[in-house]
Amino acid sequence: MKRKKSSYARPKRLYESTRIKEENSLKKKYGLKNKTEIWKAIAKIRYYRKRAMDLAAEGNREKQEAFFEKLKVLGFPITSSSDVLGLNVENVLKRRLPTLVAEKKFANTVKHARQLVVHKKVLINGRVVNSPSYIVPTAYESQISIRQKAKQEKTSETISESSGEGNA
Repeated sequence: MKRKKSSYARPKRLYESTRIKEENSLKKKYGLKNKTEIWKAIAKIRYYRKRAMDLAAEGNREKQEAFFEKLKVLGFPITSSSDVLGLNVENVLKRRLPTLVAEKKFANTVKHARQLVVHKKVLINGRVVNSPSYIVPTAYESQISIRQKAKQEKTSETISESSGEGNA
């Protein structure tokens, strides 16, 4: 069995006070479970930057435009490779599902929104999404909704059967 490769890299200096304070504020602001979620967002940005630099060095304009279009669909304000290099952690964290659910006022706080997502109460385009790290494309942003509790109504047959059994 192959060992799964980590999708993030830990910081080189573990006890750097400025980084820790910044991560704590991001964790609180975006209702994150732990700091590995921040590190995963940083890894995603690092991937986007590396991809943009590789495409710029390659010189293939069509691939660059396709990559920029993909990032635009995800909701990042990208028009050139300098915009990709200017992405930061907050750009990714703002596009996550719990943040958008809280912005749409379906939840009181971002942590409440995260709980709704994890408990499968959030629908996107009529489908349940239970991953808080889901990056919502701009096309689906307006289709976010909360699942309503389905009421189970008793039919008249079951009521009459149960009342008939009691009289006999």
